[in-house]
Order: sequence, then C-alpha cells, then structure tokens
Amino acid sequence: MALSVNALAADMAAKPYTKAPPPAPPPIYDWTGFYIGANGGWGQTRNCWGFLPVAGGFISDGCSDRSGGVAGGQLGYRWQFGQFVVGLEGQGDWADLNGRRLSTINPAFTLHSTVDGIGLFTGQLGWAWNQALFYVKGGGAVTGNRFDIRTTIGDLAVASGDSTRWGATVGAGFEYGFYPGWSVGVEYDHLFMGDNNNSFSVVNPIVAGAINRISQDIDMVTVRFNYRFGGYGVGAPVAARY
Repeated sequence: MALSVNALAADMAAKPYTKAPPPAPPPIYDWTGFYIGANGGWGQTRNCWGFLPVAGGFISDGCSDRSGGVAGGQLGYRWQFGQFVVGLEGQGDWADLNGRRLSTINPAFTLHSTVDGIGLFTGQLGWAWNQALFYVKGGGAVTGNRFDIRTTIGDLAVASGDSTRWGATVGAGFEYGFYPGWSVGVEYDHLFMGDNNNSFSVVNPIVAGAINRISQDIDMVTVRFNYRFGGYGVGAPVAARY
C-alpha cells in the first residue's frame, strides 16, 4: 500500500513556479504645463534722493532703506526637456514699502517714499530632480511709486509726485512638487530700477524749482504656491515588459 502511494506521488506533476513581477516604478514628475499661483513675503527698498537745480549740477540728499510686506499672484508656462526646464512667467504684487527720513539739505522737511505695486515679466531656466526644481530667472520689472515732501513739524504735505518706473530683475528659486499638480517654493528677486527724474506737483520747497532724482533698488523674498494643470507625468508610467 505504501509503495503505491509513493508511486502515485512521484507521478504527480510539480506545481509551476511563477516569479512575482517587480513593483511598478513610481511616476516621474513632469514640470511641463500652464500654472497659476499666489505668493507672499517680504520686500525692502532703497531710495536715494537728489535734486537737479535749474542752474545745473546735482545735489544729493541721502539714502534710506525700508522694508514691508508683499503679496500677489503669478502665472506662467514651463517646458521640460529631460532634466532641463525653461519657462515664462508674469507676476504682480501689492506692496507696502514705506520710508521716511529727514532731508539732509533742510531738516524742516521730511522725505517720504512709497512703493505700492510691483510687476515682474521674466524668463526661467531650471534643473529638475523629479519633484525638486531649482531655477534662475531674469527680465523686466515695473513699480508703482509715490514720493512726498512733508513738513517735519505737523506732517503737512507740501509737494508730491507719482511715478511708474521700469527696470530689470534677476532672481533664483527652489520649488517642490508635493502633490500631483501642486508645488510650493521660495524665491529671491533683486530689482534694478535705476534713476528717475520727477517733477513735483508744486515748486520744490527744498531746492526751489529743482527736479527730484531718485534711485531705487528692491529686494524680495517670497513663498509661492502653484497649481499646474497636468500633475504627475504626461500619462501613466511606461509599463515594464517581462
């Protein structure tokens, strides 16, 4: 009886062995696509005042630095080629950069500078490591400004002027895709706004009849959130063949 059982077991075919397929590779993050987002952070402006008298020449009235908050939004489009990423972006921010200081020429007056709007129009060049992106950027910049001369005692406005200034900007940033379509990042920008001549609304009270010349530079550090239409990859990851 035992011999027949052993013979029957020997005649049974061995069970086939199937190797389990390896796990599917994770999807690759693709930065290509249109995106829109919001930003907020800190800005600092440096304004140097001076005057151009009617008789000619230039009279310097010193510089001041002031910082404040910035907040706004951005939209753009990126293309990814391998690990290289290029893009175009427009950004607009409300700003609260207000500065004031005594005139060094005539301390009876105080000089006020306000930057209330910032716009950037830039190109980007980046390098991506899947969900992480480092980039540099550069292009044009525009700021909305108001300049006032006020009495030191009483704070009465005696002359004012509005100015829209155009300049250039360079910057760098880091962005991380934390969820399909969503990314968060931090960015630094420096704005070179140069010198600009402005006429006040009335005769200049500090240097009679003079035109004011104000140079301006701005630094910005912002945290950014973007939503990109597309998410992970262009489609599903390519399936491995076995």
